[in-house]
Amino acid sequence: MSLFPRGSSAERAATPAQPRAPEGPAPLPPRNRVPEEAPRVLTASREELWTRAESLAWRLSANLGMPVRLAVTDNRSTMVSFRRGAQVLQLRLHHMFLDAPEVVVRAVADYAGRGHRGAGALLDEYIRGQQPLIRQLRRESDAELNPLGRCFDLRALYNGVNEAYFGNAIQARIGWGRMPPRRRRKSIRLGVYDHQTREIRIHPALDKPDVPAFFVEFIVFHEMLHQLFPSSNRTGRRVHHPRAFRERERTYPHYAAALRWERENLGTLLRG
Repeated sequence: MSLFPRGSSAERAATPAQPRAPEGPAPLPPRNRVPEEAPRVLTASREELWTRAESLAWRLSANLGMPVRLAVTDNRSTMVSFRRGAQVLQLRLHHMFLDAPEVVVRAVADYAGRGHRGAGALLDEYIRGQQPLIRQLRRESDAELNPLGRCFDLRALYNGVNEAYFGNAIQARIGWGRMPPRRRRKSIRLGVYDHQTREIRIHPALDKPDVPAFFVEFIVFHEMLHQLFPSSNRTGRRVHHPRAFRERERTYPHYAAALRWERENLGTLLRG
């Protein structure tokens, strides 16, 4: 959402207003671009949002020594995205970054402006700590989450995995997903984790007596890992399973057996 009313003269201006520098001796970087979007869910006034976003844009531009065109969003999935140009950095940040400490602002500048991938770990840690600020949406039809199936109790599996492999550090709800319409398909998602609602849903195709318990447990383990290792954006490309995720996944005791069973039974799973 633009900070300006639709069709206003300010929105049509070719060059945004020069941002005011925060208090302090640091010189104002040349032609810093001011933010163009504001989050939809904040209750602060438009002027207050503008001031905070403008200050963040100035801090990033001062750190990088180049103009930064900043858009502040209320996205539910992508917290940081960017496009680096020769003359300007186009950056989209979730509104959680409006009050980020200086070390996080520097990490944004390093990650998006300088291409330092190592800064992504600090950003992931900051995002995990700001989960309550991410807009949470849930359809009424998704409100119920039943963990008890005909063959497997997902809550019991979750509790066992949480204690054995995570020290009970994972906080999530778990249940069986809905059986999709019967149709020929080429792929199947055996599990899904929602970062916003902290919910894990397992495909009901696994709730069968011929599916081994260690495989269902592996899928639960896999989805729980997503809470520890969220998706990241490297060079503007979304990575759903970062390297750290894959390394931790391989520590599951029945990892090789689970992959083998999935490969050998994929056709049956696809038929539901």
